[in-house]
Amino acid sequence: MVAGWTNHVDLSKPGVVRIKAHGRMKIDAAIVASMEEIERYQDGRGPIQLMNATELPGAVGTAWGMADWHYGYGLPIGGVVATDVEHGEEGGAISPGAVGFDINCGVRAVALNIEAHDIPNLEKLARRLNGRIPAGASGKGGIEMTESRLNMILRGGLNELDAIDVQGHHSVGTVESEGSFEVDELSISHRAKQRGLKALGTLGSGNHFLELQRVSEVVDAATAEKWSLSENQVVAMIHSGSRGLGHQVCSDHIHNLELRLKQRGRDWVDEEWGYVLPDRQLASAPIFSKEGQAYLNDMKTAANYAFANRAVLTDRLFKGLRAELGETVELSTLYDVSHNIAKIEEHVVHGKNCKCAVHRKGATRAFSGNQPDLHEAFSSTGQPVVVPGDMGRGSWIMAGPYSEQNQAFGSACHGAGRALSRTAARKKINAEANELKLRKKGVIVKAATKNILSEEAPEAYKDVDAVIENTAKANLARPVVRLEPMAVIKG
Repeated sequence: MVAGWTNHVDLSKPGVVRIKAHGRMKIDAAIVASMEEIERYQDGRGPIQLMNATELPGAVGTAWGMADWHYGYGLPIGGVVATDVEHGEEGGAISPGAVGFDINCGVRAVALNIEAHDIPNLEKLARRLNGRIPAGASGKGGIEMTESRLNMILRGGLNELDAIDVQGHHSVGTVESEGSFEVDELSISHRAKQRGLKALGTLGSGNHFLELQRVSEVVDAATAEKWSLSENQVVAMIHSGSRGLGHQVCSDHIHNLELRLKQRGRDWVDEEWGYVLPDRQLASAPIFSKEGQAYLNDMKTAANYAFANRAVLTDRLFKGLRAELGETVELSTLYDVSHNIAKIEEHVVHGKNCKCAVHRKGATRAFSGNQPDLHEAFSSTGQPVVVPGDMGRGSWIMAGPYSEQNQAFGSACHGAGRALSRTAARKKINAEANELKLRKKGVIVKAATKNILSEEAPEAYKDVDAVIENTAKANLARPVVRLEPMAVIKG
């Protein structure tokens, strides 16, 4: 644990609180916020977690907390940390806890060919979609699967949608990594597969959602036009991930890595690799070790499942819209972006090229237009960055830089970020009163449980407009359009 960090703060860059490396920190840590915001929204644990992550073997550059950061498991939600794959004999560390339990949790933003006034009865549409989009913790309502079909999805992601008779609503370049990671072998546990068999095509619980929105403000008209977005147009966001399958994969690998650790005072030591970690939740393996490669392979397997899950949800949305609004309704994917993922990427760190394992936990890629990994369709705009806010105040779609990669390994915020814990929100916010308040604003919410109406209330989140402002101030991404919620399906 690193104490007294406020004595090591550099505020010279707009919108960024940089904590200079001190003590055992290998690199700096930086949070996209003001000191006032850090004190207002946190209990002091988040910055400590971020500083702990700087001690990962092979850590390079800066460990980042995005504008929506808050305390998490091992690494703060909104955390970005990279390690050099050429560090030592077996490469820098890869840490499952720094990726997160819901592997490839992400958001798909789809644009509809209708405007808000084209929906004659929003309440009726919301009811129909609620009936077609399974939500909640159980995983019930997923499409019928056999193990052989599941295996095809786990190996191929979006390349195998035909195996489950699901229509794709995306084009080349509109899904990160084209919706498919190459997998060496299917080695995830039997328990993970069993959890995945029943849940494909379900939202899940917590902050997962499907939301109909309208474009309420166009900030960057040129970029919006290139993305075929216009004022009052209906857009939908689908926020979900790898469900119980991904959670089990992460749990299995964390358990195995934690068993290797021995406690030495406040430290956790892996004697074989010489790792000395300040937090067992950062249990890690060298990326080219047997354990490191096994985790990366299984992470990609779960990520393929998550890509397919959002594709099934998109198809269910499409069919629900057509059933209610008619056959003229069309939708197309603007972008599908991953949150909890580790990827091998080329970056320039302190003026030198670095092949890095970039952990993004509750953070999205925000690549500039000239990056080779980004499709040419976005070469003149930068990558779409999908930033859901809360179900009462709105969301945003941003864009990565036009050309030069941003300073945070090409990353940006993934949402508004929690201001209250779920427990605190349940105690403070009345569910029925919140539902009535939202309805008076014209927002229809269909929630799987009453607790969700408290836990996911607008007051439980930071102001997304402030998060966007901080992200833009730090030159990580620029705002393109603002979206207001219309109807929300919550788990």
